[in-house]
Amino acid sequence: MKKLFVSVFITVFTLSAFAQLKEIPAKEIPADYGYVVRIGQQMPDISMELTDGTIVTTESLKGKVVMLQFTASWCSVCRKEMPHIEKDIWLKHKNNKNFALIGVDMDEPLDKIKSFRKTMKVTYPLALDPGAEIFYTFAEKGAGVTRNVIIDKTGKIVYMTRLFKEDEFQEMVEVIDLLLKR
Repeated sequence: MKKLFVSVFITVFTLSAFAQLKEIPAKEIPADYGYVVRIGQQMPDISMELTDGTIVTTESLKGKVVMLQFTASWCSVCRKEMPHIEKDIWLKHKNNKNFALIGVDMDEPLDKIKSFRKTMKVTYPLALDPGAEIFYTFAEKGAGVTRNVIIDKTGKIVYMTRLFKEDEFQEMVEVIDLLLKR
């Protein structure tokens, strides 16, 4: 009887654990999104300077869930998306040591980026991307700037967006939440 109880307990526990395990939505990235990286690929080796002078590298981000938001002050879609990123992602996770969000500003000088950040009233870090080198590590030459790349704690790219679509944005928020629970 005791063996039966233990066996039933283990089965129920295992089924319960599997029921709570959610998977990241499988997402086929349309070719017109203009990415040169792929889902499942390791994050490319990059180095970027934040507006406060801090240097961030791929290596320094290992072990964290990372959101790279590609942006520019002249981008109207970026401006539409940034308040949502601030409210729905950054303010929710900014104190989590296992999360990093960096806005990568495409090819603009430091003073312009600082002014842009202030105008947009975002508090998450922005990085300089002189010559759009980081941008073109992720996207094709000539591709539009509004995009987000989500990287898991092992350094793998797990989710990518293009433009600001509310359903895609909400799914991205859920992916980040799920990755942080793991």
